[in-house]
Amino acid sequence: MFAYVPIHFLFALSLLFSTSPATVTGIVLNSAGQPLPRAHVRILTSDGVSSTFSAADGTFRLDAGVADSCTVEASLEGFTTATAKCDDMPLRLTLGVAPVAEHVVVSATRTDAPAGQVAPNVTVFDRAELERRQQPLLSELLRSAPGTTVVGTGAPGGVTTLFVRGGESNYTKVLLDGLPLNEPGGSFNLNNVTTQDLDRVEFVPGANSALFGSDAMTGVIQLFTRRGETAKPRLDAQFEGGNFNTMRASAGVAGRRDRFDYSGAVSHFSTDNQGPNDDFTNLTLSGNAGIRLGDGATLRIVGRSEHGRNGAPGQTAFGRPDLDAFFDRHDGEWAATFDQAAGRWHQRASYGLAASHQRSANLQLDPPYTPSFEGRIAPFEFFDFAYDSRTDLHRHHATYQADLTSNAGTAGTHVDTALVDWDGERATLTDALAGVATPASRDNVGLSFQHQALWSRAFVTTGLRIEHNASFGDAVVPRIAAAYYVRQGSGAIGSTRVSGSAGLGIKEPTVLQSFSLDPAFLGNPDLKPERSRTFDAGVEQRLASDRVRLNVTWFANRYRDLISTQTTSFDPFRSEYFNIGLTRARGLETSGDVALVRGVHARAGYTFLDSEILESTSEFSDVLKAGNWAFRRPRHSGYVQAAWDSSRASIDLTGSLVGRRVDSDFSSLDPPINFNDGYQRWDLRASARAVREIWITAAVDNLADRSYMEPLGYPALGRCVRIGIKASF
Repeated sequence: MFAYVPIHFLFALSLLFSTSPATVTGIVLNSAGQPLPRAHVRILTSDGVSSTFSAADGTFRLDAGVADSCTVEASLEGFTTATAKCDDMPLRLTLGVAPVAEHVVVSATRTDAPAGQVAPNVTVFDRAELERRQQPLLSELLRSAPGTTVVGTGAPGGVTTLFVRGGESNYTKVLLDGLPLNEPGGSFNLNNVTTQDLDRVEFVPGANSALFGSDAMTGVIQLFTRRGETAKPRLDAQFEGGNFNTMRASAGVAGRRDRFDYSGAVSHFSTDNQGPNDDFTNLTLSGNAGIRLGDGATLRIVGRSEHGRNGAPGQTAFGRPDLDAFFDRHDGEWAATFDQAAGRWHQRASYGLAASHQRSANLQLDPPYTPSFEGRIAPFEFFDFAYDSRTDLHRHHATYQADLTSNAGTAGTHVDTALVDWDGERATLTDALAGVATPASRDNVGLSFQHQALWSRAFVTTGLRIEHNASFGDAVVPRIAAAYYVRQGSGAIGSTRVSGSAGLGIKEPTVLQSFSLDPAFLGNPDLKPERSRTFDAGVEQRLASDRVRLNVTWFANRYRDLISTQTTSFDPFRSEYFNIGLTRARGLETSGDVALVRGVHARAGYTFLDSEILESTSEFSDVLKAGNWAFRRPRHSGYVQAAWDSSRASIDLTGSLVGRRVDSDFSSLDPPINFNDGYQRWDLRASARAVREIWITAAVDNLADRSYMEPLGYPALGRCVRIGIKASF
């Protein structure tokens, strides 16, 4: 009798805990079987409700208490809600993708976060869109992002720059899988960057120096290399050709075996463009390999090489082309990353090197000419001059990041991040004709601290970075961002989200600005960093059962301590770099996504930019004087995209709309041209399945064959048609 009572009691307890477990575990996935981080998971019992957010790998763990029944509910904006009974653990909850889907982004917080939980209006170009749009060059893709202006000097291959929200062209941080690609001082020429072997592209507007340090003054662009996902190796090949002797060919392989995944690709793109010495060629090699080491650890190596060469005919709209000038550029990047997730703890360490070897040369003198355009004539001849400039850049980058996630019940879930970045910048600027080389070197260290507080409706991120730069010393840059769902759920009137962010940005001087020994452009070792102060506030509304998403964002930015030369002597002529500029930019961005019918999707955006130069960086320039709009930044711009996609065919039509902007002919035309008219450009893409995994493709750039100039003097390429074939095995 003594032994019988305890045994009966223990049996009753075992029944209770088997039907109503004290701890509930599981994983949240999307419809493709990929983990969904930061989905809101609720445990519903008769004793009450407890909640948490899924971890970066989609897993969750919650105390359900002791109750008669238990139900788990997982939800995330942009996905359908899923529920399950707490009967068989670990639970597996799959959230279907809404017609207008949400993306998980990394660049906004340097942690995996759904775009709806971060304040900026993040733009993501995923792999499906990259494949459908068939854009060889990254710059063409970025035209379809709110707040951006892309300026390319003429046809593909010319110098190509990006302006974001009225900032300068070197105010955007560019990363490849976390590795910075900008030249020291922020400059980044998009002319040679392709979309080959990319899985997705993220664009985050606003000052983000609190996380990324120097150069992140107006935004961050991050490129993510494709990874292998299937046990059977997937082989892809494509070839297309068209007018202007355009040719594009690529081949790639990707797969996964046991603990190892891999991908690699090679592509070639070439075109003669539309005039003498206007050719462009590019060769891209890319690779990504990772291995799971156990205990949640992964080692990954990423590499990319892009070699481009283009002729530089100059401002052919105003005179004869230069017949021998050229620009040659070879970029190589690689990085090794150790990543480990263990419960609430996550750490990441990486080292990488980005190298760029550039040569700009004009070794033969062409005959002089007098610039002219539509009745305007310069009062004197322009003479050619010889040059051979070479730039060798190496940027070493090492980082360590640690994230700790904690669940404080009704006080929310909290993610704390601490990281340290080191950049070793090495450069040599060579004037080969003069036989003069200027070496430069500096080491920079940044410490960032970030706290993310997550509730079911509210998401707040605060961050601070302490930056030590060998050129300008120390700087402290904070940032705060918040998003709040006034309304959640779907239906005719779906979720309503309000958001806002504020931050400071910094940008170190370029190597030339700090170290130049040329008395005509003398470097200044005492330069301060250029700085930005950015604010934005927005409203996002979902409608028609998540088939429509509308976004309106107001922004107000201020850019100070802009660096430029100031004349110190006229005879002999001498100038030196100083912090002398101040510009403000404010405006409105609107964007919308519509997916009313299965397979049909449309996007559109419009940006109104009110910019003004408050203190000029050039005391003698009519176009850079105080009171003018910011140079080459249009007051009105936008994009339109409509796509239809099915298992057998796809069509994509994209339009870029750019309004009037301040510009200069830089050719002493009389009278001068100080404004550039707006233009519209349309691109068409189509593909059709011929048999199995073989597709016929077609691409038309500048569909209407519009004549326009992005910078004055450089005619854009006319209609270009490419036809090709694509196969997968």
